[in-house]
Amino acid sequence: MGATILISISAVVSAVLVGFVARRILGTAVGWPRSIIVGLLVFFLGVPSAQWTLRQTGLTDATAPVPAADVWLWIGLIVLSLAWVFALGVAALVASEAIFPTRPLPNPIDLVRAALRQRKRTRRYLEILAIASRHGVGWLFHGGRSRVEEQLSTTEERANAIVATINDAGVSFVKLGQVLSTRRDLIPEPYLTALSSLQTNATTLPWETVRAVIEEDLGVSIDEIYADVDPVPLAAASVAQVHRAHLKDGTPVVVKVQRPAARAQVEADADIIGRLAHRAEMRTRVGRDLRIESVARGFTGTLLEELDYRIEARNTRMIRSTLDLIDRAEPDRRGVVTAPRVFAVASNQRVLTMELVGGAALGDSAERLAALSPEERDRLAQILMSTVIEQILVYGVFHADLHPGNVLLTDDDTLGMIDFGAVGIIERSRRQHLTALLLAALSENDVAAADALLLIVDPPDDLDLDAFRHDVGIVLTTEHLRTDGQGSIFTRMVDVIRQHRIALPGELASAFRSFATLEGCLRVLVDDFDMVGRALPLMPTLLRRTLSMKRLATDLQAQSVINLARLERMPQRIDALLSGVEKGAIGVTLRSDDGSDVSGILGRVTADVASTLVSIAAVVIAVVLVISGGGPILGGSVTLFAVLGAVIGLFGFLGLLRIVRKTFSRPR
Repeated sequence: MGATILISISAVVSAVLVGFVARRILGTAVGWPRSIIVGLLVFFLGVPSAQWTLRQTGLTDATAPVPAADVWLWIGLIVLSLAWVFALGVAALVASEAIFPTRPLPNPIDLVRAALRQRKRTRRYLEILAIASRHGVGWLFHGGRSRVEEQLSTTEERANAIVATINDAGVSFVKLGQVLSTRRDLIPEPYLTALSSLQTNATTLPWETVRAVIEEDLGVSIDEIYADVDPVPLAAASVAQVHRAHLKDGTPVVVKVQRPAARAQVEADADIIGRLAHRAEMRTRVGRDLRIESVARGFTGTLLEELDYRIEARNTRMIRSTLDLIDRAEPDRRGVVTAPRVFAVASNQRVLTMELVGGAALGDSAERLAALSPEERDRLAQILMSTVIEQILVYGVFHADLHPGNVLLTDDDTLGMIDFGAVGIIERSRRQHLTALLLAALSENDVAAADALLLIVDPPDDLDLDAFRHDVGIVLTTEHLRTDGQGSIFTRMVDVIRQHRIALPGELASAFRSFATLEGCLRVLVDDFDMVGRALPLMPTLLRRTLSMKRLATDLQAQSVINLARLERMPQRIDALLSGVEKGAIGVTLRSDDGSDVSGILGRVTADVASTLVSIAAVVIAVVLVISGGGPILGGSVTLFAVLGAVIGLFGFLGLLRIVRKTFSRPR
């Protein structure tokens, strides 16, 4: 009984010791379960291995005691044999770690939750694939062709099938399609036209549900903020619905309330959209041409942001600030283009309360526009055009979804912008390049327009510059001579960008789209409005505001302060450099494009190479010593060189294992 307990304790100690020593030697984490298993194997194989070694050397005899002169040699060979068994156990650990790396054990609760989410995601994924197959667009995901797909012989039929699939797939996919319908730089016709027909119609929520969302999000009773709220929604969409209301002080407002399940549905679909986009891009040429995975990734991030109405409130306030700055510069047009106020006390993440803008969408106001005089309509168009262009070029904050549905003809015959879920923001340096592009395009300077465009896009290395400049020139020439009032110079410029496979940054794509949709709004107001001709006279004024003397002086002051700070540091840096030269402590730090320290990497690589060479040399020397078997005889058939070879080989072997383990554990 006592012997059994002693053996068990020794086995456990051996297992723990092997795991601990293996971790120290390898320098990386090794899973304890496998370490214990290998430790037990080392323990149970150690004694038979030592006995076999002694028999091979002729030092053991079951019938005779160990000679006193050979006791230390006997003990040394046993230790060496056990060390080699240990080394082979470490090798087994390295092999298992290389094939199946150690991972932390997950929390059981997290495992159950992940399994439930996976099950839900899989069901949704299969549902979407079934919808796609039913409409004959399974080729988007698996690249093959079915009997139904064979019937979609034209691009128009395929585009309509994709739209039908998106409509059936739900709100997230409809939103994605609507975003794609605005990316003319990515989507060719007829897909663009088909996607623009997507609608997010939805049934209305009962008032009790809406009231609960408002009170939960605002944290107070609805009666403490509103004098009344119309329970019948003014409009309903798949993400939110809008109600008329009055604040306590009688101010008429609209309340935008997010549907309770909207965020959960979008979050569930976001991962699926990413996976489907990845498959489409990997397996189909259409997906690769549209760079659908990158678009989907940007879309899901933007859509999740749009579910936070605090961001829309901030966007609305920024647009109001730009309008105020524009009106200050030209007081005679104050109030002609407005944006609603946001009431912060009645707004939060899922509820947005804004000033009620009385009127109808520009696209639905044909009769009222016809009642206005030509001069009044022309003034509205001129002020709207100058306002949007100034927002983009001077202030860099603009409505990124401007269309006749988001511009209202108000009750007092002015224009009101609404729906600021998507706002474009362009930094000053890019605004300057965009201004140069617009000037060149409006003056039909094709060379300058192409060069300015190349400053704000990411052209591929194999771009044919001559062909690109030629296509830009063709667009400018034809657009300046067009008289039918159809299309837009900006949409055709984006077509050229897409045809040459040039990556257009998202914010610049929004700016081009806003220019194009602005032209559509202007032609609703005035059928033959010449945006190109009317915008050119504005440019000198906008340039003066962009490059004002005050701003230039401020820029000069800022740059002077920076340069002065650099000059002040120069003596210290020179002194540190000279001191380093005197002490011989000058070093060079190499950095890669991403800013990482290449010299450190080189040092580690050099150390690894040196360790590898030393370990290989040790193994080679060990093999030579063992094979030669020379040197004084220590006992039996054991020679000094053989023992030295076994010892040196052991350390070389462990060194090689350490290098191998580090190689497999290095981040890829």
